[in-house]
Amino acid sequence: MRSVRARAALGATVVVAVALIGAGLAVLLVLRANLTDQAGLQAEVVAREVAGQLALDVPYDRLEMRAEEDNPVQVTDEDGRVVAVSKDLEAISGTGTDQVTPARSPAAGDPTAGKGSDDDGSDDDDGRHSTPGRGEVDSGDPDFDNGTATVDGDTADYRFASVRATTSAGVTLTVHAGAPLAAEQEAVGSVRDAMLIGLPVLLLVVAAVTGLVTRRALRPVEGIRREMAAITASEDLSRRVPEPGSRDEIARLARTTNETLTALEASVDRQRRFVADASHELRSPIASLRTQLEVGAAHPELLDVPGAVADTVRLQALAADLLLLARLDAGERPGRTTLDLGALVHEEVSQRIGDRIPVAVSVPESGVFEVAGSRGQLARVIGNLLDNAERHAEHAVTVSVRGERGGVVVAVTDDGAGVPPEERERIFERFVRLDDARTRDEGGAGLGLAIARDVAVRHGGRLSVDGAREGGARFELWLPAAG
Repeated sequence: MRSVRARAALGATVVVAVALIGAGLAVLLVLRANLTDQAGLQAEVVAREVAGQLALDVPYDRLEMRAEEDNPVQVTDEDGRVVAVSKDLEAISGTGTDQVTPARSPAAGDPTAGKGSDDDGSDDDDGRHSTPGRGEVDSGDPDFDNGTATVDGDTADYRFASVRATTSAGVTLTVHAGAPLAAEQEAVGSVRDAMLIGLPVLLLVVAAVTGLVTRRALRPVEGIRREMAAITASEDLSRRVPEPGSRDEIARLARTTNETLTALEASVDRQRRFVADASHELRSPIASLRTQLEVGAAHPELLDVPGAVADTVRLQALAADLLLLARLDAGERPGRTTLDLGALVHEEVSQRIGDRIPVAVSVPESGVFEVAGSRGQLARVIGNLLDNAERHAEHAVTVSVRGERGGVVVAVTDDGAGVPPEERERIFERFVRLDDARTRDEGGAGLGLAIARDVAVRHGGRLSVDGAREGGARFELWLPAAG
């Protein structure tokens, strides 16, 4: 089954079916056990009544056996011979013997045998037996068994109770009394038939209700699927899937899907702008270089070799920036080399020859400012910050290193015009240059600060800009200390 609704309905139906069958069997077993116990109790009552009569030495032919209540009774002696049965008992099973004809003889254990004369052998004056003695009835739990009996031509199942009685003469007799199981069988059969009829109907209802509920629950999912298919076909990432008003998992799925679409749309837009801006930035040096080469080919004496070299260097730097951004966007992890950030700052400043404004370095000699990361990428960050300060400074550029809150801070300050508060986050976007930077730019493409922040973030740090006391801009790079 490929449908979630069908699988859910089938699963629910199977679970309910198993539960109902188990519960039904338990009900039938409990009902049968209770009714059987009731029949056994009834049979025990009858058996004890007859056993009580035998304990009082009532003759076998005078025993009251409640034959009119359809309780078959069979009395056997110690040898298993039948000495008395209830009226109209024609056949019996489940009592140890199937005999239904009493054995009439003194040897059979008649409680009145040998009790009719005095010690001298003369009869009583009134011709009656002497006052009978008193035996006892076994007070323990009787034995129970199931069997059948035929009474007056009708055969049925019975629950038999066996109770032992001892006459005053010391004769032990066993009374087998039965209680019919027809009520138990009828009740169990009625419940079983009701279950067999009701179970399929109930399962159909469960399947239908489960399918309906599942369909209603999955309707928003189908709407999400259709909208996602439409977005895929149209490539319009501005569309969003419908969000149900509920607060369940499907609503959270819809919101997460829309958040993913929003992030994907922003990523695609950023990529498109990046490609467009990169194409625009590459077009200028390539066009300038091509023009100079064409002019030089036609008029060698007019070839501006320094200009061509400058355009080539600018093109090479731009290509390097684009390649680094591509690696960063691809999730390239920085190295984990431990390095001293103070020594790296000294090294970068010492290699800057021909800067318009000298860079003042302030690094405590006693401090050790170790961080973990890529030496090349962190050197690129410091170089980009110094390049930015050189382009905007009026008279001074300062770089300092200090420890702060479990990390190391590199601060680059200039005394230029500074960055307006509303533009302090925008300058870290790619290919963004403020208006004054455009007029004074000497080849920058607006990628230096974007690269610097991306590298800082991937090293677990941050890069921010604020106003300097001198009136210019102050860039602070924070990186976590090594270890």
